[in-house]
Amino acid sequence: MNAPTQNSWLEAVADEAEDQAAQKAKALKIERETHKLEKRLCRQVGQAISEFNMIEEGDRIMVCMSGGKDSYGMLDILIKMKARAPVDFELIAVNLDQKQPGFPAEILPAYLKNMGIPFHIETQDTYSIVKDKIPEGKTMCSLCSRLRRGILYKVAGQLKCNKLALGHHRDDMLQTFFLNMFFGGKLKGMPPKLLSDNGEFMVIRPLAHVAEADLSRWAEHRQFPIIPCTLCGSQQNLQRVQIGNMIREWQKKFPGRIENMFSALQNVVPSHLMDANLHDFKNLKITGLANEDGDKAFDDESFEAPNVMASLQGVQVVQL
Repeated sequence: MNAPTQNSWLEAVADEAEDQAAQKAKALKIERETHKLEKRLCRQVGQAISEFNMIEEGDRIMVCMSGGKDSYGMLDILIKMKARAPVDFELIAVNLDQKQPGFPAEILPAYLKNMGIPFHIETQDTYSIVKDKIPEGKTMCSLCSRLRRGILYKVAGQLKCNKLALGHHRDDMLQTFFLNMFFGGKLKGMPPKLLSDNGEFMVIRPLAHVAEADLSRWAEHRQFPIIPCTLCGSQQNLQRVQIGNMIREWQKKFPGRIENMFSALQNVVPSHLMDANLHDFKNLKITGLANEDGDKAFDDESFEAPNVMASLQGVQVVQL
């Protein structure tokens, strides 16, 4: 009579042990993937810093914090890089409180205090100005961006910073390129490093090589207290949103397309475009010499499939 009961008990113990082993294996796998992600983020940020000489000895860098995943991730990785860097530089986190209704002003200060990093919260009611000047339903980004940029430059001067770090990533840079091409009639992107409008500061984008998907995964792992932007985040028909959806759809249908497009931003051939300011078409002369960059416009070109796995080295899908 006791045998079935005893067998059931033994089976329950075995099942519990098997579940615990599976959970432990899953936890170890997630830990490994998270470690790979952290290494990749640090490597890509380090690559951008090195390629474009973003950070130098004695820099005082204002890290612009919006409360979104990108700026949190940028600050997090820069803190890690600072601890290992061969040069000495300072970081100071700055947030512009634009007095948006319902903005949880206490979240960022609490987070930054806990991180032990110097910070400054600048309070300016740009929200009222934008709402007053921009008709209902129109895009607010342009005016909001100009106001925010002017304020941040002023704060950078007050804090004696020489560089401003912005949290734009690889996908942002691609979106900006297509926005300018489709709606602005220019082949113009978002550079990883440029001089500020007033010429007084250097603007850097340490996340230039980082994919948005990686920042999302890192934010989830680090459990950043994300603050949504209620001013522009609710404008679902923005051109930038449409461009972002288009790029993601391309990547879904043709994996590797984002990597190829981003590579194209770093491989420009002015002689094969139409900007006479970049290439002297008027004074082009026949040389009689072979030219590897000559007219290949009508040749049948073959393109190699992108090595997607190389760009996503170490990435695996983890089922949670």
